[in-house]
Amino acid sequence: MSGTITVTRDNAQTVISIKGRFNFEMHSQFRTAYQVEVDGGGANRKFVIDLAGAEYIDSSALGMLLLLREEAGANEADIEIVNAQPDIRKILETANFQRLFKIT
Repeated sequence: MSGTITVTRDNAQTVISIKGRFNFEMHSQFRTAYQVEVDGGGANRKFVIDLAGAEYIDSSALGMLLLLREEAGANEADIEIVNAQPDIRKILETANFQRLFKIT
């Protein structure tokens, strides 16, 4: 069973909140959550991935985060991963995601 995604938007940023298991089953939901902004150019837009409610993350979720980064502008993308639980934060750091994303 996978989790759920909640999206909130304002003029400057999109907050994507993940609850439950962040795995391949969420691929379509996750892509839909940011696609409008990316298709609209996405420049100067901040994406916040809130993992406060995430209880699990797998390699496909890491791939989804990388895909968001690529589609949002790669090195120019402003993406912050927030509120990761210690186990999830360890996975992100093991994958060296702190080099690609701001993790707080």
